[in-house]
Amino acid sequence: MEATSTVQVDNEQVVVTEWRLAPGAGTGFHVHERDYVVIPLTTGVLRLEEPGGVVREVPLMAGASYARQAGVSHNTMNGGDREFRFVEVELK
Repeated sequence: MEATSTVQVDNEQVVVTEWRLAPGAGTGFHVHERDYVVIPLTTGVLRLEEPGGVVREVPLMAGASYARQAGVSHNTMNGGDREFRFVEVELK
């Protein structure tokens, strides 16, 4: 099952995307080509599938943002039993 995404803003400075992941849904394996900030809208657990077969489960709290640099590669999956939503802000 795939996650759904809605681009809310795409201008000269940023791309803002809302992501919705049903239980078990994933974004698909991808590489972040820009620095980015994630703002969780719900509380839950994301399962990150990383290169080399590494799988990590990361608990996230609604409103507790985090930032990462370009180059991160993973498949982000909802490891919980309820929909997980977050906003991703990519810096151009």
